Amino acid sequence: MRIAFIGLGEAAGAFITGWGADRASDIAAFDIKTTVPETAPEISQRAKAFGITHCITLQDAVSDADVVFSTVTADQAITAARAAAPLMKQGAYFLDMNSCAPSSKRVSAGIMAQHNLRYVDVAVMEPVYPKQLDVPLLISGDWSNDVSELLSNLSLTFRIIEGAVGRASSIKMVRSIMVKGLEALTAECALAAHAADVVDEVFPSLRDGHPIIDVEQRATYNFERSMTHGVRRAAEMDEVAKMVADLGLPNDLSRGSAHWQRIIADNTVDRSASKQGRDLQSLVDELLPRIRGD
Repeated sequence: MRIAFIGLGEAAGAFITGWGADRASDIAAFDIKTTVPETAPEISQRAKAFGITHCITLQDAVSDADVVFSTVTADQAITAARAAAPLMKQGAYFLDMNSCAPSSKRVSAGIMAQHNLRYVDVAVMEPVYPKQLDVPLLISGDWSNDVSELLSNLSLTFRIIEGAVGRASSIKMVRSIMVKGLEALTAECALAAHAADVVDEVFPSLRDGHPIIDVEQRATYNFERSMTHGVRRAAEMDEVAKMVADLGLPNDLSRGSAHWQRIIADNTVDRSASKQGRDLQSLVDELLPRIRGD
């Protein structure tokens, strides 16, 4: 089985690592960062570390693939599908793992159908690390049953959601309203508490009123995630806002969540995972002066 990845970020890395060296020789990957001189070495080194084929062009990656995993940022998902479709061999599977609005998934599915390709809507329901191949996936669309044997052979953990393309993503995106919304709320609350110098009063008060949620601990984790993945998470929340609008509902909270993710990402000096394990005070000390322009 020939496998291709479009996008060689965290999600792709988690699956490739989970499969191990035995399957690495069957995997090729293309990342748009390869076309940028400043970031091309990063992608090349990452592919080398995984032991997979690093492709300079998208065509090199997908033309011989039996299955293509699209793991780009949400705002690039349709662009990636449009670019890949004419380059793929007929009958190949295109697994769209991006966090997109159902309407965006349907656009990509239509593109694939025009080229006799098999599009599958995939929703990744939890962070890919540390679970890797055990991360729960939901899949939907006309080709869900057909692709199930292939996914089982790849040791992926998935469940078929009956219905058309977009059904699986609807579950993921509606869930993100709450998950990413809480991230935005805790970010705004924690930064405001520190800026107003009332942390010692606010956090204990919140613990007393909402004992199930440790706001300080939750804020620390959320900042780590947003500072590392804020650009991708903001793009996801833009798609969530699109979905909510498609449903005829106000999307102010989803747009606000996207705004906060983008603010944190834009004011982070280093987006590497080295932030994990830092305390809340050190994270706030980095962000607060930059956000306020001090």
